[in-house]
Amino acid sequence: MKCKILNVLLIITSLIGYLEWGGNNHLFLLNAETQLFSKLFREPSSVLHPFIILPFLSQLSLLATLFQKTPDKRLTYIGIAGLGLLLGFMFVLGLISLNIKILVSTIPFLIVASLTIRQQVNIR
Repeated sequence: MKCKILNVLLIITSLIGYLEWGGNNHLFLLNAETQLFSKLFREPSSVLHPFIILPFLSQLSLLATLFQKTPDKRLTYIGIAGLGLLLGFMFVLGLISLNIKILVSTIPFLIVASLTIRQQVNIR
């Protein structure tokens, strides 16, 4: 049960990632995903980018573990790796640009990811 709770927390914390870019533009990943999901049916070629597809598929793999009696470790690790690439990159960008909002928005995911990995290693 603890694995499923951690996987839910991984999905939730991945959605609170915050992005800022030139000219007062900003967006939470949840908002970005809803916009991308609506574009998927209108302009599918506009959402074909590794930084879009990989985190989305990673969230789907984590979502799939919630419907399993015992969550599959491999799917959990795949989900953490895919989302970790995006949120880790955002964390580094937050450090480089000294943007506290971006930095703080990625920390919950990184903490939950490390707790999940620790939990998975202890299960065997």
